[in-house]
Amino acid sequence: MSKARTNNEKLYDIIKKPHITEKSMMGVQNGKYTFIVDKDATKVDIASAIELAYPGRKVTQVRTVYMPSHEKRMGMKFGRTQSGKKAIVTIVGDSIEELTGV
Repeated sequence: MSKARTNNEKLYDIIKKPHITEKSMMGVQNGKYTFIVDKDATKVDIASAIELAYPGRKVTQVRTVYMPSHEKRMGMKFGRTQSGKKAIVTIVGDSIEELTGV
């Protein structure tokens, strides 16, 4: 017997992890944070999930980027990397200390 999932549980599954690189950390000064998100997530879903995961912040803009898979080779074997989606989210309010490292 399976339980029906609530809307909040679905929103928590949208954000997979923060994407921390040098380029994404430069945007933190302007309130822009980068997250790896579910491929099927919409901009409205991403904004709701960020506001639920980090209370006290207001999302003003969401930009999404599709990351296609690439062909890789290890020795004589060929394969492909995972494709994915990342979201660049502009937040107004307190900064997210967990992601800034301050």
